[in-house]
Amino acid sequence: MKGLEGRDGDRKERQQRYRPGHWSERVAALALRLKGYRILARRFRAGPGEVDLIAARGDRLAFVEVKQRRTFAEAEASISDRQRQRIRNAADVWLARRPPDIRTDICFDVVFVVPWRWPRHIKNSL
Repeated sequence: MKGLEGRDGDRKERQQRYRPGHWSERVAALALRLKGYRILARRFRAGPGEVDLIAARGDRLAFVEVKQRRTFAEAEASISDRQRQRIRNAADVWLARRPPDIRTDICFDVVFVVPWRWPRHIKNSL
């Protein structure tokens, strides 16, 4: 029985992290839509990699990582090389599965979400 209590605690902790992450992705998607992007996918998973948002605007296809932290500096510091590679691997799978979505300009962007501030979209930052 003790093992089940531990799983419930882990589940609650995951849920507590999930909600703010989901909210920040929605905020980032809204900010991108206001900039003229069309959201093609959210939370695209492929193998060990995941892309938070995939957005298109004209000939530009952006694979977007969303980071929510207390400050923009903390958000920027939270992106690791391993995470960059996982995003690129998932992007490769997306492009292989959807050849019509291939655009001339394929980019890896980041949107930083900080409380009480407008999200900061940084192009070609991964």
